[in-house]
Amino acid sequence: MTDGTLASARVGVVTFPGTLDDRDAARAVRLAGGEPVSLWHADGDLRGVDAVVLPGGFSYGDYLRAGAISRFAPAMDAVVDAARGGMPVLGICNGFQVLTEAHLLPGSMVKNDHLHFVCREQVLTVENTTTAWTNRFASGQRITIPLKNQDGQFVADERTLDELEGEGRVVFRYTGWNPNGSRRDIAGITNDRGNVVGLMPHPEHAVEAGFGPAGQAGPRAGTDGLTFFTSVLAALVHA
Repeated sequence: MTDGTLASARVGVVTFPGTLDDRDAARAVRLAGGEPVSLWHADGDLRGVDAVVLPGGFSYGDYLRAGAISRFAPAMDAVVDAARGGMPVLGICNGFQVLTEAHLLPGSMVKNDHLHFVCREQVLTVENTTTAWTNRFASGQRITIPLKNQDGQFVADERTLDELEGEGRVVFRYTGWNPNGSRRDIAGITNDRGNVVGLMPHPEHAVEAGFGPAGQAGPRAGTDGLTFFTSVLAALVHA
């Protein structure tokens, strides 16, 4: 970043073959006040961005397993290095799957326990507001974010789950209904540093009134997802 304004924050959005929501993520960054930067999976140059979003979709058709091939893209080598250096990284749905495959986040994503694709408006409880992507939420806040996935069941061994719980690294939890069988209703987690966050629901689809989920102001009025992007811009300005 070159100055202290939100507009100076450059957020990269990586496109893989099969990515569906890169333009939505870029629009969310723009609506929040930042500058979206398109990044191509085969290019290892992150173009000097300040943060990275790995958007949703079906990268490489989810062949082998979701995110398994994308993890080896040249762009991901650069993302892994940048994340380990402290750069904020958000993985949404397929992006979350890629983060687990890249071992930036623990656990794994497997098929939903009911073996069906699910698409719905999902209530989440915010449990960690200290990450780069959640600092403008309130602890315990309930938000509504669209959810659409087939391989959305978060699994990990009991020791890992206990560590995530004990270290406060569960960022979001499904509320009202667990839509995919994720262990302990976990919808999103963070790394120990708080700069890398992954979640299955899609905040980029809840950033603009009239096009999002139901909200307090009525149908399609929900904009809870925009806070993810204003949070990271605030974190970058503060840094």
